[in-house]
Parts: sequence; C-alpha cells; structure tokens
Amino acid sequence: MISSKDTVKEAIIKAKAKKVYIEGNFVKLLADTSDPDVRAYIDDCKRKDITARKKRLQITKQVQKQNKELEEAAVVKEALVLELQNSLEETKKLRDEALEDLEVMQKRTQFELISTIVKVALWVIVGVGVLTTLMYGWAIASGTDTQIIGSTWSNMFGILLTNAFSIVGTIMGVKYATDKD
Repeated sequence: MISSKDTVKEAIIKAKAKKVYIEGNFVKLLADTSDPDVRAYIDDCKRKDITARKKRLQITKQVQKQNKELEEAAVVKEALVLELQNSLEETKKLRDEALEDLEVMQKRTQFELISTIVKVALWVIVGVGVLTTLMYGWAIASGTDTQIIGSTWSNMFGILLTNAFSIVGTIMGVKYATDKD
C-alpha cells in the first residue's frame, strides 16, 4: 500500500495542477487515512477510476458491436458478390445461346434465300430452254430455214448451262466463304 504522506501529497498537488489522478489497480494500493484531504483525493481517484472504466467498457462494447455489424456486412457483401458472379455467368450463357440462335437463324435465312435464288434461276433457265426449243420446233414444222435458229438454239443451251453452273457455283462459293470454319 502507498502510505507515504509525501507521495500522497505529491499526487494531490499533481491532481490539482494538472488534473491527473491515480487510476486502475494503483487506487487499490492507496491506504485509507484520517486526513480529510487524502481521503477526498482517494475518493476522487476511485470515482474517476470507475468513470474511466465505464467509458472504456462502453467503447469496448461499441467497438464489438461495430465489428459484429462489419462482419455481418462482409457476409452480405460476399453473398452479393457470389450472386453477381452467378448472374454474370448466367448472362454470358444466355448471350452465347442468343448468339447461337441468331447464327442459326441467319444460316436458315441465308439457306432459304439461296434456295429461292437457285429455284428462280433454274425456272428461268428451264423456261428459256423450253421456249427456245418450242420456237426451234415451230420453225422446223413450218418449213422455215433453221440453220440460223439451230446454231442459236445450240448456243442458247450452252449459255444457259454455263449460267446455271455459274449461279450454283457462285452461291456455293458465297456459302462456304461465309462459314466460320
């Protein structure tokens, strides 16, 4: 126990001058005395020590509460991050599916267009061939000179066949040129 009168008197002077008091376990070491100034100082020290302990306890509780809130917020944040990552992956998957569907639709549309072009070109070629053959046959039946018409008919079929192969070749070339592979 601290009982030296000089030590306690020095502590009282420091307390009055600089508002510094003995705290913590040192308060327990102060000896009770009959001197009213020392007794008042000891009581002040004990009162200030209790107040300081309460403040520290409140701060500790507040820090613990804030830590708990931060931990809960971190858990919520982590859940949101996982949810966002899952949403991002799902969005990428849906985007890839949409692009694949678009590509299939484009190929189907392209195939239908090519099919239509080929059909029309073949109908034109067949129509011109049939018409030219009918005209050649009518000229033969009517007794008209067919030498010019015969060579024209022969040239016409050569041109029609060449054009038919050219159209089909061009369409197939475009089809394979636009393939990714």
